[in-house]
Amino acid sequence: MDDESGVVGALNTREQAILAMERQGWPGPGAKERAIRERLGLAPVRYYQLLNALLDDQRALAHDPVTVNRLRRVREARRGER
Repeated sequence: MDDESGVVGALNTREQAILAMERQGWPGPGAKERAIRERLGLAPVRYYQLLNALLDDQRALAHDPVTVNRLRRVREARRGER
């Protein structure tokens, strides 16, 4: 269903799980990568590819604007460092 923002449909279960992983705090990089493999059954590289695509998806922004906007700021800051 379309609304004024141009958002069509909802995120699937895996997309929602990726955003939920990003809402969590992690004690270190190893713990997050282990959770990605165990909970989502994804290689970390694939997870980050899917996450990056989600950051440009209006459905993700509608689902979790705080997380998506935070991650967009982080991504832009990293691009600015290059």
